[in-house]
Amino acid sequence: MRWTIIALGLFIGAWLAFDGGRAIIVGDYVTPASGRFAGQLGPWSRLIAAIGLDPRSMPVKALHVVVGAGWIILAVAFMLRRPWASPMLMAWCVATLWYLPWGTLIGLVVLGLLALLHGRGT
Repeated sequence: MRWTIIALGLFIGAWLAFDGGRAIIVGDYVTPASGRFAGQLGPWSRLIAAIGLDPRSMPVKALHVVVGAGWIILAVAFMLRRPWASPMLMAWCVATLWYLPWGTLIGLVVLGLLALLHGRGT
């Protein structure tokens, strides 16, 4: 279970940091090049727009990088068994629920796995 938490944290962290960093450098996020969803952002963008933010704005791009870096740092801290890593990781999961669908899914799975781990006392 621990390695699943670490792998999921590193995966979502790397993706968010990469996509946000790329958007800052190149000007836009990774989007489908063709098909029905060509050029469109994921469902998370509608949630961000609903609260009055432009999903393609620099603050939102920077948010991607910060949230991604946080996941990576917390996954490594969890791997190193730092006592503060689990509660911080739980908070980070909740803070990532806006990133529909993958941040939501991974956040909920990691929260569940952390709850199971703590229920077992490990």
